[in-house]
This record gives sequence, C-alpha cells and structure tokens, in this order.
Amino acid sequence: MSEQRHIDGDRTIQVTVDTPDADRAVVACPPHPQMGGTRSDPRLRAVGEALADRGVACLRFDYGPWDEGEAERRDALNVLASARDRYADVGLFGYSFGAGVALLVAAESEPAALAVLAPPATLGDADTVAALDSLTCPVQICYGERDSTVEWEPVVERAREREDTVESIPGDHFVAGQIERIGESVAAFLGARA
Repeated sequence: MSEQRHIDGDRTIQVTVDTPDADRAVVACPPHPQMGGTRSDPRLRAVGEALADRGVACLRFDYGPWDEGEAERRDALNVLASARDRYADVGLFGYSFGAGVALLVAAESEPAALAVLAPPATLGDADTVAALDSLTCPVQICYGERDSTVEWEPVVERAREREDTVESIPGDHFVAGQIERIGESVAAFLGARA
C-alpha cells in the first residue's frame, strides 16, 4: 500500500510512502533529476517493495527545481526531518546522484543507518568520501563492478578501510538484471537497523 504526501518548506516536495503505517522508515534519494531521476526509479521502488515486506516504510521523493545539488540536499534533509516526526527510527538510502546526496545529508543529520548504491566520490564541490568519514551509523555501500558512470572507487576504498558493509554487484551503473537483488540486500541491511 502506498500513500502520496507533500512536504512543505522553502520548496514543496512530492513523496510516495510505501507502507505508511509502519513504525520505522527509510528515506530514499533518487538519482539525478536532470537525467530523469525521480521517486519512481526502479532501484528505489525495489528497495521500497523489499522494505514493505519487512514492515518498514519507504519515503521516495522527487527533488524540487534543479539547484546544482544544494537545494536537493535541503529537500532530502526536509524529508528526513519529516520522517523523524512520524517514525521511531529512520534510515537513509540513495542511488547515484542520490547516493551522493544521502552521504552528505547523513553527515549533517546522521540517520539510524545508511545504504547507498553507485556513490559518486564528489557531488559538485562536496566530497562524499569526507562525509563518509564523519559517520558513526552502520553503512552499506553497493556498487556495480563495471560502473563507468560515476567515480565510486574512492568511496568503496574508504568504506572498506572503515570496515563498512561493501557489496559488489555484477553489472554497470544501472545494475540491470540485479535490481531485485539490490532491493533485497539494501532492505535486509536497513530493515535490521532502521
């Protein structure tokens, strides 16, 4: 069961909530909005469906108008704050651009747990590896072994040094054919911690 919501702030954010009656939740940050990234992204939907099977809500949202990543981070922070008002524990997930957003947001407002897929080493001028270094929550990093779209290697290397959970996926940036596996893996990690 899904529910549509909007969160008002300096920008109105449209949110789809999978399993809204849960007591725990995960906020899911979509990929780059200028590349067609929305809350309907198949990877976000797979995570939402797998979390629903575990009784955990998933808040998938669309960013407001493009703002070079700055307002998009505020959008994610606003959704995270709203989720914290309704749910006992809130985790964070992001894919691609959304993984960079999630890493930076987690550094500002640490979630119960963080999982990212295809994380870029930078988001604009922001260093996501440095953001990772500041986290004390449980972290899962997933990446496609043949991903040539983002520079994920520095994030994965640092996560391994930190002894975070790292999972390689056979595939490229879009992990075609592996989306259900990603959903299950992320939901198992976050569902046990968020």
